[in-house]
Amino acid sequence: MLMRDLSTGETPYKSVNWIPRIARLLLARIALQDSPTERLDMADICTQGVDTGFVGLGYAKVAFLGLVQGITELLPISSTAHMRIVPAVLGWQDPGSAFSAAMQLAALAAVISYFWGDVRDLLFGSLEALARRDFSDRHFRLASWIVLATIPIVIAGVALSGVLNACNSPLRSLSVIGWSCIAMAILLALAEIFARHKRTIAEASLADALLVGVAQIGALIPGVSRSGSTLTAALGLGFKRAEAARFSFLLGLPAIALAGLKELWELHKVHLDAHGWSVLATGLVVASISAFFAIWGLMRVLERFSAWPFVIYRGLLGVVLLLGLAMGWLA
Repeated sequence: MLMRDLSTGETPYKSVNWIPRIARLLLARIALQDSPTERLDMADICTQGVDTGFVGLGYAKVAFLGLVQGITELLPISSTAHMRIVPAVLGWQDPGSAFSAAMQLAALAAVISYFWGDVRDLLFGSLEALARRDFSDRHFRLASWIVLATIPIVIAGVALSGVLNACNSPLRSLSVIGWSCIAMAILLALAEIFARHKRTIAEASLADALLVGVAQIGALIPGVSRSGSTLTAALGLGFKRAEAARFSFLLGLPAIALAGLKELWELHKVHLDAHGWSVLATGLVVASISAFFAIWGLMRVLERFSAWPFVIYRGLLGVVLLLGLAMGWLA
């Protein structure tokens, strides 16, 4: 359209026909970049390789998805799975991997708020131990183990970033999510059956932290769930249910923070506009509140019952997804 206008002389620069053609093209390019009607549309599903489909959904839909994200992010049922399933069922476009990753900051706020006593003790206890060079201090040791346990998922995340964050990533397909839900349901069920449920965080070791950290890599696969993989690993290591969840959440803090901040940087690099940031902020606020209550509910369930409700839910969700795909109910 722009080239046609230039060739016919219908440009904002009619009075500068004496300027060489190359200069006219540069001026037209500047006008294109500055024009609010012609600038890059952030509502497009794919913006410079970053999935920004959430912008086109608008405030109300993103607020609803933020509610779903907050509830499912910290329950062992996979938030990414629900971020694909809910829009698909409602006929909305996929909000994208960028939305799911950025929403990690809502989970971060909820975990820090709910476990503030633990976070405060780890942070300030470690700093005090470091100041007096007491490297055997329990707070310093646990904080160090958490940092070391984050290394596996950082390496895996960087290695797979090209696939994980790509527009229309094959890993976000409903079939992958369905099989992942079923696989994790089986593993969580086995952990419930064979686990001893006796240990506390005070008895944790570096090996425990590293094993749970390796299990956290599963969170990169939609349908697995960070909470689900780390909770399953902690239960398998013999931790009490509530202690396993607590250990899982504390260990996941660095990875959650890094994932969320990285995605904000990616969105900044593609020049997400003010409207896009405000839509994202709406989802973050709603997700933070719902995530806090999700933690509260999870801890009550694990303290009074078991992880079986989540095993059943995950298994049924996976089966329904695969049946829906096979029968043509879901695309």
